[in-house]
Amino acid sequence: MTTPITIIGAGLGGLTLARVLHVHGIAATIYEAEPSAQARTQGGQLDIHTDDGQVALAAAGLTDEFRAIIHHGAEALRMLTPQGAVLREEPDDGTAARPEVLRGDLRRILIDSLPDGTIRWGHKVREVRPLDGGRHEVAFTDGSTVTADLVVGADGAWSKVRPLLSDAVPEYIGTTFIETYLYDVDAHHPASAAAVGDGAMYALTPGTGITAHREAGDIVHTYVQLNRSAEWIAGIDFTDAATATARIAEEFEGWAPELTALLTDGESAPVPRMIHTLPDGHRWDRVAGVTLLGDAAHLMPPSGDGANLAMLDGAELAQAIAAHPGDVEAALAAYEARLFTRSTAAYADAREVLELCLGERAPFGLIEMFSGAGVN
Repeated sequence: MTTPITIIGAGLGGLTLARVLHVHGIAATIYEAEPSAQARTQGGQLDIHTDDGQVALAAAGLTDEFRAIIHHGAEALRMLTPQGAVLREEPDDGTAARPEVLRGDLRRILIDSLPDGTIRWGHKVREVRPLDGGRHEVAFTDGSTVTADLVVGADGAWSKVRPLLSDAVPEYIGTTFIETYLYDVDAHHPASAAAVGDGAMYALTPGTGITAHREAGDIVHTYVQLNRSAEWIAGIDFTDAATATARIAEEFEGWAPELTALLTDGESAPVPRMIHTLPDGHRWDRVAGVTLLGDAAHLMPPSGDGANLAMLDGAELAQAIAAHPGDVEAALAAYEARLFTRSTAAYADAREVLELCLGERAPFGLIEMFSGAGVN
């Protein structure tokens, strides 16, 4: 089978690409490894920015649907010391420009906006190999194949498409986030709920921190942040949740109990998210019939921009294809020129945000940023 535009990955970037193409009357097919849209939870809340994520959703014709899923009040902010004292607090007054939504809700409205059959679930890519004339064969682990005139790698950090364009591989940067959840927080965890407040809470020191976010449904989603070596993380058996939790909690001796309870009272097993990145300013030479978007193209430290950038990538690629009918290579060249310029700046910003959170001046550099004295 031959498909003109084949998108690998049904994340936010790949879905936005398919949706904006559909808006322009251009068909595409998404191949996704997960067996269904409900196969797993889709992570926590995202703040959707005016200059990228909201631009992409407008191009997708989904602004009204986006506004219907906003978690109002979630942009409140608290900065605490390890002992729980308030360093900075900002309520959500309803005027903030970066409204919060659940990633799963955002993914749902994108999926629902696509024609039936656009997404082929349960198709895990084994390899992608070049054919003549800029076409590629995509081989799946179930033994099936598809020939594509254009392949777009929207398949994340460990992309199977990236090797067609680049030898770069993600590298661990020495920071790991440990993910936990608390449920029914006001009734069952009132002290931690009060510490977090209505939106985001940051308690940060050099190399060690706790951030948490109040999510819809009376949920607190926590990331315990540690600058530790890969060997240190590997020495913790995360298959034994109780032992892993106790070991991580040792790093927070002397912290306020309402903060450490975000880890120790977690109602889900702690999950380590080792932070990997591609080289700063990652780019590649033009290769016929293939390109990348999102983390496959520019994996960088988490700074609140990743999902927004992926959606903007998808929207701009679709618009470039629509603007160059019959000339995919011109479209890809135009798209990648903008992508590379934007990514270079985004890498620098992401590195700076991580340094503000866990670097030597934490948390005061981040406080200055929120006050308007640091990076935007």
